[in-house]
Amino acid sequence: MPGNPGPGYAKKPDHKVVLEREPRRVQVRRGGEVLVDSDAALVMQETGHGPTYYLPRRHARMEKFRRTDHSSYCPFKGTASYFSLEDAENAVWSYETPYDEMAGIQEYLAFYPDKVEITLL
Repeated sequence: MPGNPGPGYAKKPDHKVVLEREPRRVQVRRGGEVLVDSDAALVMQETGHGPTYYLPRRHARMEKFRRTDHSSYCPFKGTASYFSLEDAENAVWSYETPYDEMAGIQEYLAFYPDKVEITLL
């Protein structure tokens, strides 16, 4: 049965995307309000990028998120869909059908650190 591998890995074999369990609890806040509080976060280390924290949707206050029509594409992870917060457009993204190599981030959310406060506890 054919899978859904990311085409970026074959084209750029030196590019690394490493996904690991974050041992600390992670909170995401906007304007002092806790949007996500999770002890099941993942941290992604990717060539050319700082660490990105992915938090399970099940730990998020999804009523605070509004889906937008915006999307972006990564040849290593897939197509990302976006959510806005009340006063921060496209502050949150999610790979709903990631490539096989990044299947671990399905049902997780990531946040632009300049639009929210991310705290490791």
